[in-house]
Formats: sequence, C-alpha cells, structure tokens
Amino acid sequence: MRFFFALFVLIAPAAYADGGDLPSADVLFLGEQHDNPAHHARQAAIVADVRPAALVFEMLTPDQAGRVTSGLLADQQALETTLGWRDSGWPDFAMYYPIFTAAPGARIYGAAVPRERARAVMSDGILAVFGDDADAYGLSDPLPADQQATREALQLEAHCDAMPEEMLPMMVDIQRLRDARLAQEALRALQDTGGPVAVITGNGHARLDWGAPAALSRVAPGVSLFALGQGEEARAPDGSFDRVETTAGVDRGDPCAAFR
Repeated sequence: MRFFFALFVLIAPAAYADGGDLPSADVLFLGEQHDNPAHHARQAAIVADVRPAALVFEMLTPDQAGRVTSGLLADQQALETTLGWRDSGWPDFAMYYPIFTAAPGARIYGAAVPRERARAVMSDGILAVFGDDADAYGLSDPLPADQQATREALQLEAHCDAMPEEMLPMMVDIQRLRDARLAQEALRALQDTGGPVAVITGNGHARLDWGAPAALSRVAPGVSLFALGQGEEARAPDGSFDRVETTAGVDRGDPCAAFR
C-alpha cells in the first residue's frame, strides 16, 4: 500500500542548488535515500538557507553528537574519524559532511538507537528499551492491524524477502523505537535552542502518517512541522509528506544478491 500527500513536486537535480523554497516550521524532517548524493546535496542546501539552531542526525548516537566541536567541523577527515563513521555502516561521509558545515552555528544532536539497544527489543520489549515517556510517544499502543501488516510487508521487502516472518513484528517495533527517539531528540533540540530544528533522516522516518513527525505531534501538538520526502526517477517514497521531490537514481547493482 502506498500513500501520497496531495502536493507532489517533481524537481530536476539542477534546482537543488537553492534550499529557500520551503515553508517555515519549528522542526523540518528532511528525508533521504541514504546512498543518493543528490538527496544529501538538497538537505545541505535547505540547511544553509534555513540556518537551523539545531541539527538532529539519525546517523549519530548522543555520544557521537557530543564529540562534534566547531574546530572539528572545519576538518572533514578529523570529524569522520572522531565520529567513527567508517565503522558505522552508513554511506560515504563525504555525502553527509556538507550538511554538518551548512549551518556552522547549529548544535548537533544524535538520535540513533545503538545496535545493542535495538537488539534488546527482542528480549526486553520496546517499552523497557525506550524508557520513560514510552506511553506518551504511543509505544504502548498496538498498531492498527492494517498498518501492522503494511509495515511488516515493507520490512520484508527491505530485507529482500529473506527475513523470517516471526522476526517481522520485532523489526517493526525497532522502527517504531527509532521514530520515537528521533521525535524525542528533535523536541529536546527545539526546547534547548528555540529552533528551528532540521532532522536528517531516512524517508521512512520522515513520513507524516506514522514516522517521527507523527510521534512528535502526539507529544507536542503545538509544534509546527514540515516533512520532505525524496524519491528517485518518478518513484515517490512510501508514505505521506508535505512535499515529495524526485532526483535521478543511483546505480546500486543488485542489493539482494547477497541473500541468494
């Protein structure tokens, strides 16, 4: 099942030089396909224009974010090394570095759930792993049956249909955990700095219908939000967004080859 917001915008890659065409909001969720350089260029352009008071990265833990200093921002290699980026599993840091430097005065926040904490969902459950305020973020509420089924199907597709079916509910719980952590950290950044806040994250977490924006709206309904989804070659990302923009795709080969 695919959901689309009424406003669907196709923008050629050349238009990505300017980030100044978005409405103002307290928190902007800037979605991406993680390995697409054009998506990161667009995020950097938006950040340069908005000049957010805070940047929240899905890719960083709070500990990693706390290592970022103004001096490190001037040195791409030193920042990459300090963050331990090469061991993180995320794509080439060169794609992300311009986002860090686009708003030099912004405070850096990390919302990543460490792998060991994500794995603990299996043994301890999502409520215990998230901790305080799990109820407020909706984590104690079971998903509607149709949404649960859709989210499990998306997880199966994302794992090349190689994930055991009994693992799918846990994978959905981990995604819900990550959505809630992004929302929690974005709200903390807004409260700390007064905003605006830009959240750098995958499209799946930026979606309005059930991603981090939905979790944030639940706990802070007065906070104004904007969500950007970035697709490739006329295929929009799954979910609803305030705006969807489309770039050329990238050559990924066969991402499922390793599962065969």
